[in-house]
Amino acid sequence: MKLRAILLIVLWIDTSHAESRPPLTPGERTNGIQTLNAVDSIARQTKDCAALIYLKDRVLSTATWVGADGYFLTKASDAPMLEKAKIRWGDKKSAATREIYRSVVHDLVLGQAVGVTGVSAVTFGSKSNTVGYGQWLTSPTKGGKEVRIGVMSAQRRKIRGDGAAIGVRMDEKTTKGGGVRIVGIAEDSPAAAAGLRPEDVLIELAGENLSEFMRVNEIIHNRQPGEQVDVKYRRAGKIISIQVRLASRTKILQNWEGEDFANGGISVRTDNFSQVIQHDLPLHPLDMGSPLLDLKGHAIGINIARVDRVTTFALPAEVFWKEFQPILEADRHPPKALKP
Repeated sequence: MKLRAILLIVLWIDTSHAESRPPLTPGERTNGIQTLNAVDSIARQTKDCAALIYLKDRVLSTATWVGADGYFLTKASDAPMLEKAKIRWGDKKSAATREIYRSVVHDLVLGQAVGVTGVSAVTFGSKSNTVGYGQWLTSPTKGGKEVRIGVMSAQRRKIRGDGAAIGVRMDEKTTKGGGVRIVGIAEDSPAAAAGLRPEDVLIELAGENLSEFMRVNEIIHNRQPGEQVDVKYRRAGKIISIQVRLASRTKILQNWEGEDFANGGISVRTDNFSQVIQHDLPLHPLDMGSPLLDLKGHAIGINIARVDRVTTFALPAEVFWKEFQPILEADRHPPKALKP
């Protein structure tokens, strides 16, 4: 009885102590105000160097201004039709875009906002080599409306690729009338986005007639995530033609049943990069293409893939900028036509 009485007294003391503590303010619960005040100057700079790529009223990706005269970089696999898109920034400013150079290796595309000058462009250097594990980093989100901060969460490394996928399970048996019958569709997959359904019959892929399911895998596996392929399928006796944008095979396999539904989604292409900076900034797949900066304002890379809830990959500046900078300068100063 004495021991029980002592335990009750201890529990009563602990409970009363907890209840007497005043509630936390919103700023204390999120640490947002204090933290953002400490990086306020760099936050303003970060917001100005981002824009959004739109196709009609749908956001495709984020763009990083790399020239005051309207040049920008964005994630290539998220912006397959850049010439048809528009770029928006600041206070409802917008412009048409033109594509200059697309790199499948880096999953980046260089474009220019037509007739635009005076934007705040970043300057990529070699400062990413000085960034170490656990160092604070920052990026804009929502096209520059907000800023996120986080840390470099793993060592720089190469990310191997495992090919592309469409996200279908197929009947191994020969289908009456030709083609390959779909028996399952992965959640958040290229097939689902294109409107394919179980019982649809794939009859042509990338211009090739289909007769066995293994050929579907062979055609797609050797392509790059983000590529678009022509597909013909049969549904209820009707032949339908569509284009399907492929995704990383690792993305499809890891998220077949929609396990990522609560985590904000992952990028179409998440692998096959020569080197990445991994960080934990809370970004969305639509934020890919935004700049990654250290807290001194140095642009050290560009966000290229949201992999999961706590993992985003960025390409280090020295990996891609040496390829894109001379192309930008050549487009900016084309050679004069020879006199006849």
